Amino acid sequence: MVKKWLKIFFDLIKLKITTAVAITTAVGYLLAVEQLSIKIFIPILGIFLLACGSSALNEFQERKIDRLMRRTKDRPLPANRIQSQTALIIIVMLSLLGILVLYFGTNLLATLLGVFALVWYNGVYTPLKRKTAFAAVPGALIGAIPPMVGWVAGGGYMFDPQIVLMASFFFIWQVPHFWLLLLLSGDDYQRAGLPSLTRIFSTPQIARMTFIWILNTALAALIMIHVIEVQSVMIRIGILIMTIGLAWLAIRILQPQKHLWRLKHAFIGINIFALLVSLFLAIDKFMNVL
Repeated sequence: MVKKWLKIFFDLIKLKITTAVAITTAVGYLLAVEQLSIKIFIPILGIFLLACGSSALNEFQERKIDRLMRRTKDRPLPANRIQSQTALIIIVMLSLLGILVLYFGTNLLATLLGVFALVWYNGVYTPLKRKTAFAAVPGALIGAIPPMVGWVAGGGYMFDPQIVLMASFFFIWQVPHFWLLLLLSGDDYQRAGLPSLTRIFSTPQIARMTFIWILNTALAALIMIHVIEVQSVMIRIGILIMTIGLAWLAIRILQPQKHLWRLKHAFIGINIFALLVSLFLAIDKFMNVL
């Protein structure tokens, strides 16, 4: 029974996504501080809890639409594995705990940024998905906020070029992430009656737009490691090799034959790329502050 409820809970909060959000928060904090301390876990926990609450709220908001899509119909709420009232209690508790952790454990600016992320994701992006096929662009702002929370929680200036570039990297990355998912699940979006780029552009056109955004993601990573002044030569080389690999995956989606495995490889590749860039930056900074 415990295992069953844990599975429901982890699916409700989208554990993989919220864990990745927590990692980018940690990287932002590490880049801001001059010495490592246990305080790093406070903004990580705060944003993790807020992200869990926001993800669960998103599922609550879209539970009827999710029932119509193959990719999402087995989520806890559309599959009736958890009652809506129970989910709402969990959502409120997680969100409030996240806000309280940030407020009492970091500072007001970090807290306001965290609240802004929740409001933007659930109050702007989620309803916007039902109105425009281009909702992914403003929605990508969500990816830029967690590292900024970590940065300001560590005492950094909000508009420092280092964190602005890092936030921009995650903003740019999120657009092709969404569009690759669209190319893989376009029929689902149409079945659910959601506006979709596939109704406006052909698959090759969407592939070309996605290709440009993927290359911009790779370019943003290269600029970022220069501005942030990554010290480790090995890490610089590693990120350079990864950008070449990402560009290769991007080129492959332009091939005229539509093969889903190419799109899947690009989708997995760009997500692994963003995660590894984050981890490499964290490792480089960690080695410097020890």
